[in-house]
Amino acid sequence: MKQYETVIGLEVHVELATKTKIFCGCSTAFGGAPNTHTCPVCTGMPGSLPVLNKQVVEYAIAVGLATNCEITRYCKFDRKNYFYPDNPQNYQISQLYLPICHDGYVEIDTPAGPKKVGIHEIHMEEDAGKLIHDEWEDCSLVDYNRSGVPLIEIVSEPDMRSADEVIAYLEKLRLIVQYLGASDCKLQEGSMRADVNLSVREVGSEKFGTRTEMKNLNSFKAIARAIEGERARQIELLEEGKSVIQETRRWDDNKEYSYAMRSKEDARDYRYFPDPDLVPVFISEEWLEKIKSAQPELRTEKMKRYKEEYDIPDYDIEIITGSKHMADLFEACVAICKQPKKVSNWLMVETMRLLKEQEMEPEEIRFSPQHLADLIMMVDKKEINSTVAKEVFAQMFDHDEDPTAYVEAHGLKSQNDAVELKKIVENIIAANPQSVEDYHNGKQKAIGFLVGQTMKATAGKADPGTVNQLLKQLL
Repeated sequence: MKQYETVIGLEVHVELATKTKIFCGCSTAFGGAPNTHTCPVCTGMPGSLPVLNKQVVEYAIAVGLATNCEITRYCKFDRKNYFYPDNPQNYQISQLYLPICHDGYVEIDTPAGPKKVGIHEIHMEEDAGKLIHDEWEDCSLVDYNRSGVPLIEIVSEPDMRSADEVIAYLEKLRLIVQYLGASDCKLQEGSMRADVNLSVREVGSEKFGTRTEMKNLNSFKAIARAIEGERARQIELLEEGKSVIQETRRWDDNKEYSYAMRSKEDARDYRYFPDPDLVPVFISEEWLEKIKSAQPELRTEKMKRYKEEYDIPDYDIEIITGSKHMADLFEACVAICKQPKKVSNWLMVETMRLLKEQEMEPEEIRFSPQHLADLIMMVDKKEINSTVAKEVFAQMFDHDEDPTAYVEAHGLKSQNDAVELKKIVENIIAANPQSVEDYHNGKQKAIGFLVGQTMKATAGKADPGTVNQLLKQLL
C-alpha cells in the first residue's frame, strides 16, 4: 500500500476583546437577547457608514508582533461579496490585498524538536451574524448580535503534518492571544474558531494534493478527530482511483464524519474590491513603537523567569503558565504572602483536583489571590491545621469565601491552648492503656491511633504535629 503524508494549513478566526464592534458602537458582550446588540451599521441598513475601532488595529498589531510578523504600515479594507442570511450587508468588510500582518511564524514543540509553523498573514474583518435553526417550527432565525464583532483571521502556511502538530500550534496561538489580552479564546463560545485545510499526497511527492476545508470545529478534540477522519476519507478515495474534490465540508463530531457543504470558492468568486466607505490605515513609527512597548511578558519568558525567581518544579511552571488567569493569580498571591512553593502546591494539588471534579477551566477560578494568601498564612501561624485548611479552601473555591471570617464563624481555629491540650492528651492516654502498652513495646503505629483519638476529641482543631510531639513527651 502507498504511504501518504498529510498537509495541513489553518485559518484561525479570533474574536477580539473590544467592548464595542469593529465599525459601530454596539456591545460585543457574549449572549444577550437576540438582536439587542445591533444598530443600522451592523445590520446593514442603507445609508449607514462604518467607523473603524482603533483598538481592533492595536490588537491585530500586538498579535502580529507576538507571532513574528511583518507589519503592513499602509493597509486598507476590502469588500468580500457573498449572499447569506446571516450577512446583513450581502458583503463582509475584510482585507485581501493589504492585510495588516504578514510573513510570521509560531514555534511549536514536536517529538522531533522545535518546528516553525509559518503564518502567511493576519487580517482584520467583521464577524457575521448567527443562524438558529428551529427544527420544531421548520425554519431558521437570524440573530445579528454577533454581526460586526471584530475578528482577526490568522492564516498559516501548509506546514503542519499531523493532528498533534495542529493542536500544538493552536495551543501556542491561544496562549499568545490570551496573554496579550486580545481575546479570551473560548472555543465553546466561538471566540476562537479554526477551519482546517487538509490534503494528502504520496510520501516524497513535492506536489500538493487537492485540499478540502472543514468547518464547525469547536474544540481541540473535535479538530483532532476531524483531521484523522478527513485524512482517512481522502486516502480511501485515492486508493479507489477516485479524485478528491476541492470543497468546503462540515464536520459532524457525533458521527465522526464530514459532509460536503459547497464547492470551495476562490478569491475571484467573492468579487473583492476596496471598501469605498473606509479610509486606508497608516501605521506610523510612533504608533508601532507605542504598541511594542506595551507588549506584556508572554508565556515563554514567564516560564524562564519563574524558574529563576521562584524555584518551583518545571512541571508546576508548565501547568501554572498554561493559563494566564492562573499565572496572574499565582504572582499576585506570592506578592502578598512571599511563599511561592506553598502557593504553587495549593494551585497544583487542591485547585487542579477541584477543577477536574467540577469540569472547569483554570480561567473559571473564582477565589482571589488575597484569600489564598490569607489561608496560607493562617496555616503557617498554626491558626488552623491542614485538614481544616482543605475544608476552608473548598468553600473559597466555590464561593470565594474570606477564610479568616469563615474560620471564625464556624469555630474552626486550632486548639492551641497548651494547658487544655495537655489535659485532653492525658485523658486519651488514660483511656487507651492497650495502645500505650503497644507503644512501649516498640509498636510505633500505636501512637497514630492516639493522635487520631486526640484529633477526634478536639473536633479536628488541634495541630497533628503538636499532638504527636506532646504524646511522645507524656509517654
